[in-house]
Amino acid sequence: MWDRSSFLLSRLQTPLLTTALIASVLALASCATVDAQTTAYVGVEHPAPTLANEVQIMRVAPTRPYVRLGEILIDASVDPAPPITQVEAKLREQAATLGADAVVVVYDQIQPVAAYVSGPLWSRDINTIQGRKLKGIAIKYQ
Repeated sequence: MWDRSSFLLSRLQTPLLTTALIASVLALASCATVDAQTTAYVGVEHPAPTLANEVQIMRVAPTRPYVRLGEILIDASVDPAPPITQVEAKLREQAATLGADAVVVVYDQIQPVAAYVSGPLWSRDINTIQGRKLKGIAIKYQ
């Protein structure tokens, strides 16, 4: 019936399997990426950094006067996609380093960012990898 060695083995396997399951779930959840590249414009003022939580994100340019400080390019994965709050936080963080009061999003699309070839030599398939590209202009109100 019950063997002492099989009981001991099952008793050791349960925590090990649970730990492996949790580790794999965390690894898969962390595959979503958000990368940013910031370019400050030459010949404009370079104000002190602002607080990221005070930076506004807009889809259209404001009516009040402003100065363009630079551009922020965001590259985000699509499968799995990061939460939109993470993308917005990265945009705000990068704009704050430029001293911006707001960011005007001028481009936001999902597009092919890479390609790879698979299959045997006589029957190749070209597959694309999709990514989210977002471009924002950091602005400072006058």
